[in-house]
Amino acid sequence: MGPTNRPMTANGKRLDPLPGSDDGSFPVDTDEDSALLVRAQQGEMAAFEQLVERHQQRVFAMTSRMLRSDDDAAEVVQEAFLAAYRHLKEFRAEAAFGSWVYRIASNFALMRLRHRKVAAQVEEPEGAPNFNERGSLIDDVADWSRDAEEQTLDAELRGAIDTASARLPEEHRQVFLLRDVEGLSYEEIAQATGDSVPAIKSRLHRARLSLRAAIDRFYAERAT
Repeated sequence: MGPTNRPMTANGKRLDPLPGSDDGSFPVDTDEDSALLVRAQQGEMAAFEQLVERHQQRVFAMTSRMLRSDDDAAEVVQEAFLAAYRHLKEFRAEAAFGSWVYRIASNFALMRLRHRKVAAQVEEPEGAPNFNERGSLIDDVADWSRDAEEQTLDAELRGAIDTASARLPEEHRQVFLLRDVEGLSYEEIAQATGDSVPAIKSRLHRARLSLRAAIDRFYAERAT
């Protein structure tokens, strides 16, 4: 992630990741969040700026994985925190501030995904072949794997899983990313999405079954 698409605070300052952090996330203390939230709701802009700084890198990492585009993710981060600021006084802190912002960002990201899907249906004739970002046909995982034959087995497998993940239904992919990639608990995902824990578990189960099938196909193709 280059400096041009790194998310920014409300005053336009770009943030650097913390040293030693793979995803640039900031340590989160919910008690400190609560104190900052009270001050921000009283109109203290500096307090809201600190909330943004504490959470935006994690929000960016999540939306980037959902949207598979750093540029789109950076825009969603801006939209999410702007929406949070506009509705700050309405927030009753029944959930953590971070979970609330995650939910807002997730909704914005899902809206973008739905828009992409509608646009693709309009622009592409029914039955048109699907291609990945490399321009390779992705009608099945095996074809993608052969394009990556010079990579290691682990890299090929990660690619197959990535391709399969991208083809999951939007809501299944969202839950998979939040749970298995971001490491959120079922309760945190429920807060972020507004769905029930049983519904989240059901979607995650279906997502994992789809990815398991993709892995099985990957190894079956390599064995032939």
